[in-house]
Amino acid sequence: MTPAIPGFDHRRVPVADGVSLNTAIGGSGPAIVLLHGFPQTHLMWRHVAADLAADHTVICPDLRGYGASDKPADTDGTAYAKRTTAADTVALARALGHERFALAGHDRGALVAFRAGLDHPEAVTHLACLDVLPTLDMWEVMRGADAAVGFHLYLMAQPPGLPERMIAACPDAFFGHFLDAWTRDPRAVPADVRAAYLDACRGAVPSITADYRASAGIDADHDRADRDAGNRLRMPVTVLQQDWGAALGYDAAALWRAWAPDLRHTTVTCGHFMAEEAPAEVAGALRDLMAR
Repeated sequence: MTPAIPGFDHRRVPVADGVSLNTAIGGSGPAIVLLHGFPQTHLMWRHVAADLAADHTVICPDLRGYGASDKPADTDGTAYAKRTTAADTVALARALGHERFALAGHDRGALVAFRAGLDHPEAVTHLACLDVLPTLDMWEVMRGADAAVGFHLYLMAQPPGLPERMIAACPDAFFGHFLDAWTRDPRAVPADVRAAYLDACRGAVPSITADYRASAGIDADHDRADRDAGNRLRMPVTVLQQDWGAALGYDAAALWRAWAPDLRHTTVTCGHFMAEEAPAEVAGALRDLMAR
């Protein structure tokens, strides 16, 4: 049986021409949208979503290009720009009756959430980003041997063709590497959930690669334009991160504070997949954020 978020309904919601998002929805009350990271699906939020559903409407989509959501071809380099996927997120919430909503993202989903906060401040009331840096800052701080931890960023930034062929040749080994290397407590991603992630990734190599390729190009360009224009996140922002900022020699909190004047930055002692390894702490931080 495919794992699911207990008590949540699933539906496909159209958000753009030819693009519908597979979405798990549960609870009632003020809305919060939860965006997953790589190499996962909406299922990564299963513990946090069930907690928050006690007093919130919780909306957990698979991002376009991931999971059971549509995977359009990237014909012009914009199909997986975070500006595009941020627009998907706003359209999803509106389709479900929510003009304003809190938004939390992990990893790739955090980059989408960050862009949604900048592009749609009228819609995003509160913003949380888990274990990531804004795209432009990430490229600027990664250098030397320490950047080897992000080898996949450079691989998938290459022009279309070679990255897709290499990853498709051994997808379980490629995607499974990150599930293993980035998890401090292996029990946090049980066998059935791991299998669901790998199955979803196997059928999404071109779109996942396009998502990462966008971050090396159009996403960084959009961030740079906003930074040069002095655009900042207007809503309360919470950032949860591992202690990798200090380990890699830069001040992650300072980088985030430059974008978010109303920031709470917290270090969490766990692996990368913190919504699965430390769900109570993540859910508590999101409740604190929404109370601000």
